[in-house]
Amino acid sequence: MSVPTRTAATATAGAERRASRRRAGADPDPFVPPILDAAPGGLAERFAGRLEGRHPALVFFAAVLLGFALVGALSVGIGELVNHVLLPAAGIGSADESVNVWLAHHRSATRTDVSAVGSTVGGAPLLPILVGVIALVFLALRRWRLAAFVVFALAVESALYRVTTLAIHRHRPEVVRLENLPVDASYPSGHTAASVAVYSGIALLLTSRFTNGRFRALAWTAAVMVTLFVAASRMYRGMHHPSDTIAGAILGMAALVILVFACRAAGVAARARAGATRSRAS
Repeated sequence: MSVPTRTAATATAGAERRASRRRAGADPDPFVPPILDAAPGGLAERFAGRLEGRHPALVFFAAVLLGFALVGALSVGIGELVNHVLLPAAGIGSADESVNVWLAHHRSATRTDVSAVGSTVGGAPLLPILVGVIALVFLALRRWRLAAFVVFALAVESALYRVTTLAIHRHRPEVVRLENLPVDASYPSGHTAASVAVYSGIALLLTSRFTNGRFRALAWTAAVMVTLFVAASRMYRGMHHPSDTIAGAILGMAALVILVFACRAAGVAARARAGATRSRAS
């Protein structure tokens, strides 16, 4: 009971902040989901304050680049720790590999076809097309921050994945692989990371904007189930170990955190810019 209460309290507080800003005429986009609305005195507001007077787009890109640099370095560091310390210790690596061996021994024509669907759901060209369509809708509605969120969630995830795989060279599972991809790019799972960045990102926006409990449960259940389907498909096809998919999911979450922060900072800058314009006009 405490979680719904906190959720309701947070939503109420966000609604009150937004209503206050609308009454003051200081919110240029009152329909943006509360998750992208910076709390007064929070990190995003302080970051935007350091770039006072800068265009909101510049603040957005500065936040994205800063987040990318920090998370990219952390991802590579954790990857080195996982692959050179944790996996070789106590048989964790062999247990990781045994999952792929078991899946390979239980392949069938139907399961292979289903796994191909799972890979498609979590990769190109489906995800870029889906993101592009959603972004175009938001742009047509003049919801700039929402469009930036969905586009850059996938872009930042992809960039983080590339940086990590360039630094971490883990071989794919020692089974017959069903796709012809570089053998030393197993860590992390890019498909899993992209699924989290896109499907959980959409769920995050929707459940922040609409507070119906059943809708929220349905949205998050769908996002999680799709991601699990993609991760299981990648393991079944011999492309990733279980630990690779876990790392991919974490990487996708990190991309969402970066974009939430960047959109919040850009929102603060947009409000400040709108306030300065009104002051000059008056």
